[in-house]
Amino acid sequence: MRLPLLAAVCCALLACAARPHCAAAAKARHFKWEISNMFWSPDCEEKVVIGINGQFPGPTIRARAGDTIHVELKNALHTEGVVIHWHGIRQIGTPWADGTAAISQCAINPEETFTYRFVVDKPGTYFYHGHYGMQRAAGLYGSLIVDVAEGEEEPFKYDGELNLLLSDWYHESIHTQMVALSSKPFRWIGEPQSMLINGRGQFNCSMAAVHTPGATQCAAVNRQCAPVVLSVQPNKTYRLRVASTTSLASLNLAIGNHKLTVVEADGNYVDPFAVDDIDIYSGDSYSVLLTTDQDPSSNYWVSVGVRGRQPKTAPALAVLNYRPNRASKLPALAPPATPAWDDYEHSKAFTYRIRARAGTPPPPATADRRIELLNTQNRMDGHTRWSINNVSMVLPATPYLGSLKLGLKSTLTAARPAETFSRGYDVRQPPANPNTTAGDNVYVLAHNTTVDVVLQNANALAHNVSEVHPWHLHGHDFWVLGYGEGAYRGDAADEARLNLRDPPLRNTAVIFPYGWTALRFVADNPGVWAFHCHIEPHLHMGMGVVFAEAVDRVGKVPKEAVSCGATASALMNGDHL
Repeated sequence: MRLPLLAAVCCALLACAARPHCAAAAKARHFKWEISNMFWSPDCEEKVVIGINGQFPGPTIRARAGDTIHVELKNALHTEGVVIHWHGIRQIGTPWADGTAAISQCAINPEETFTYRFVVDKPGTYFYHGHYGMQRAAGLYGSLIVDVAEGEEEPFKYDGELNLLLSDWYHESIHTQMVALSSKPFRWIGEPQSMLINGRGQFNCSMAAVHTPGATQCAAVNRQCAPVVLSVQPNKTYRLRVASTTSLASLNLAIGNHKLTVVEADGNYVDPFAVDDIDIYSGDSYSVLLTTDQDPSSNYWVSVGVRGRQPKTAPALAVLNYRPNRASKLPALAPPATPAWDDYEHSKAFTYRIRARAGTPPPPATADRRIELLNTQNRMDGHTRWSINNVSMVLPATPYLGSLKLGLKSTLTAARPAETFSRGYDVRQPPANPNTTAGDNVYVLAHNTTVDVVLQNANALAHNVSEVHPWHLHGHDFWVLGYGEGAYRGDAADEARLNLRDPPLRNTAVIFPYGWTALRFVADNPGVWAFHCHIEPHLHMGMGVVFAEAVDRVGKVPKEAVSCGATASALMNGDHL
């Protein structure tokens, strides 16, 4: 174990050490992975996916709070680099293990091996995915479940556990998609062909065709795309862990005739509340409690449909199998209907109910700094881009963590990114000036300062179009203080909408069309952290920023993490990390 790792483990275990059983029982968990392209049939149509150890989705990592994860990762992709981001893991003391190419580390070259080492410091439902190019959309993802430390208990009871990893699937390769998104004129990639549950779906047919006019009943399918079956016993309570790693789609999950009680969001406990269905955006994760209190002679549909976009993709279906019924016994009732794609009042009603569970740390009463980020669609030299405060993010050849740690003068542009936008900007109209520029979008944050971020949505280039954007922050959880309609003004009316009493802690938050979302976090984790829209095409088109936070306080960075670009040259010349 290297000295930097020892320091990092000590830092991450500080939160664990305060709990009676955590530190003493913590273990090291070792995994050896090889990432490669392979033929697979996620929706019964054979395509090329990116798999891990011949599996799609990748292997599930299961650990306890306080454990150290070691993943020895070999890149067996023949022509491209790779990284893995551990979504929701804060990487306290190990910012180089965050797995964001060009920000926290160099991409791992073909045939090279890199070892990720980090502590999972708190329990929750997480996942991992590729963070280089659009590799998440090619299937590079899997579940990461962190249980409570040995001897501790969850604040809710259940008899069993089920896991759903939701995703969407395109038949076009990610390379074709990236060329289309970057082309001049712009070529939109369209909607995904299928929705997947645990990597399985059915293209161009339905298991519930009898309830769907015009649909074709799915014939016998191979095991790679066989319907997911969730087997349960009657009159029990199950914890259903749900995470979305979709490339584009926002989703709605419902289980026929069953209520869902939400108890966790993004690895943080929430005040429990019961609903008929949940909206889940790309990057979100939840735990819900499901009680099997319906007619035990029947099975029931699990339905995952599209929200926030016109649904040109059929819902994914799984079967909730009440034992001892046969798993092949199809439910008699029709699958739950997904709410109308543009019923945003339904979405807001769910989102606004998410509050922190009693005992969750409250946010600081005030902030030291406020950064307002206007999300717009623009044009740049004939290309279509997404921009923040009229600057579209481009990433460098040299990872920021290495270049800032070494103090390389060429790291950041002289002009710093804007911290607000014009109060005269009309968010309900296409931009009056559609042109944008490229930039690094790096905000330098002072250590231990409290930062407010206001995410402002706006009309896209086309009239009457404003899309849903789920934003994900690396390295931190934030408090979601509130939401508003129209343009954020920062006046008394907007301030009155903020919740400082029991705002939920999250790592991903949605901004609704033509609205704003206010967040607060403490810059207490030195490193360089991405903050971006989690929709894969939007990030590819520049929708993100970077927070550089007390980089001088980062421990010694492993050379293999950042030895590329200008950092490699500096290290060869004798500079030290």
